[in-house]
Amino acid sequence: MNALPDSFPCADGGVERSISKNELETHLEQLVEQWVIRAGVERLLVLPPDHTRLFSMAGPITQWLWRRLGDRITVDVMPALGTHVAMSPEQCELMFGDTIPHDRILQHRWRQDVVRLGEISADRILELSGGRFGESMSIEINRRLFEGRYDLILSVGQVVPHEVIGFANYTKNVCIGAGGQELIHKSHFLGAVCGMESIMGRADTPVRQAVDEAFDTFIRPRVNIRFILTVIEESMQGTVLRGLYAGRDAECFRAAADLSRQVNLTFVDDPLPRCVVFLDPREFHSTWLGNKAIYRTRMAMADGGELFVLAPGVKTFGEDKTVDRLIREYGYRGTDAALAAVDADPQVRQNLTAPAHLIHGSSEGRFQITYCPGDGLRQEEVESVGFNYLRYEEAVARFQTESLEDGWHMDRTGLPFYFVRNPGLGLWATRERFGN
Repeated sequence: MNALPDSFPCADGGVERSISKNELETHLEQLVEQWVIRAGVERLLVLPPDHTRLFSMAGPITQWLWRRLGDRITVDVMPALGTHVAMSPEQCELMFGDTIPHDRILQHRWRQDVVRLGEISADRILELSGGRFGESMSIEINRRLFEGRYDLILSVGQVVPHEVIGFANYTKNVCIGAGGQELIHKSHFLGAVCGMESIMGRADTPVRQAVDEAFDTFIRPRVNIRFILTVIEESMQGTVLRGLYAGRDAECFRAAADLSRQVNLTFVDDPLPRCVVFLDPREFHSTWLGNKAIYRTRMAMADGGELFVLAPGVKTFGEDKTVDRLIREYGYRGTDAALAAVDADPQVRQNLTAPAHLIHGSSEGRFQITYCPGDGLRQEEVESVGFNYLRYEEAVARFQTESLEDGWHMDRTGLPFYFVRNPGLGLWATRERFGN
């Protein structure tokens, strides 16, 4: 175990590293001894992601923390839902196991359960966006973080390339995952107007700067929050824990992001004329979540190519009823159409995650997107938002994806395609499109 200072007590990771279950638990034991036992913590709040980050290792870590501490101190768990639908008991057990009582798993309601702490000025947002967006951003966070009398809050989650902020987690898990509607809406819109292809896989982005500033100014001085960050790679042997980083400050995030860029970014030699992406139905039940298939492969797609999204569990568009309605009304028709909707419709302007998502989910006409859902979405629904449609069963028969590994394969007609089994664990690009 690394003998590092209290601000950064765990830094274990590498491109060839495979952290075992026993090694993970040894790390966690030292963190608990240092941060909880010796510090005299009596009330602990754990902030993990929800089941849409099923392979993040945050679930097993949260379960371990409960088993280690639940019978000696007060431990609450609040999944950092952001705008996602609240987890069902079955989804809680899938993510966290069956040892945490359901009444200790708290729901974050992003429209109701927040307190306003301050704002980032319109001038600062205009500066960060390079003149593209110039509205102030109200900082609203779940009130339980401040009113729950917690001695320590542990934010747990995976650092991985992300379409809105560059790399997921660290302050995002708190500010967005436990944030209010304006912070969520405007941060997503800020990322969209700045261009996701200039953001994904980069640790220093306009949204990251805004979120870090919000955290450092309004949250860090008020509560004791520390971070446990994982880096996961999808390998031939399944998901592998390549890194575990823990600390109070950005140092642990920067280390995790550096490793994630090495293990979660896949460069393809040439643009992909056909790509097939599978969405695990346990994680992905909406295009709001499932469009990771688009975000994470868009920089690898060839002009005029076709992306097939195998989505057996997708049955809606938005996680939120209002956003779902706006997606159905305006569709994934590109940046110009989304910005026109912002100008024309007050409902769109009040829910800026919707146009941000419409921008993210469009290929801007550069390649075709064919969604292949099960029975949850009808053909006319899929086509009404601008996607092509193919039945899931027909797509599986064509591509025979049941046991495929990531990479190149042939469909039943002999045509090549590139397969991605878990888009949530990576980013695919050509070196030319990704840049430096």
